[in-house]
Amino acid sequence: MKYAIIESGGKQYKAVEGAMIEVDRLPGEVGEAVELDQVLLLVDGEEVKVGTPTIAGVRVSSKIAAQFKGPKVVIFKYRPKKRYRVKTGHRQQYTRLQIESILME
Repeated sequence: MKYAIIESGGKQYKAVEGAMIEVDRLPGEVGEAVELDQVLLLVDGEEVKVGTPTIAGVRVSSKIAAQFKGPKVVIFKYRPKKRYRVKTGHRQQYTRLQIESILME
């Protein structure tokens, strides 16, 4: 099994060829190609390459499958007996990537 651990937006993801991953929003439209070159670890069968911090010459090619929003998170601040109530919310923007191949040079 061939897979790579990549970094995007300060977070790490396991990229397997043919699988989908959800990362923080990346610029681009649905169907556009995205090259991820921050590869931290590469496993190809029994061979394991670990980067210091990244592996030179290895990149992951993917395609944007969707741009979507995550679930709504409600933040409610409350102080009893003070008449203090603040309600806000947040929805994180995500990009779903279809991993096409892991390329080694």
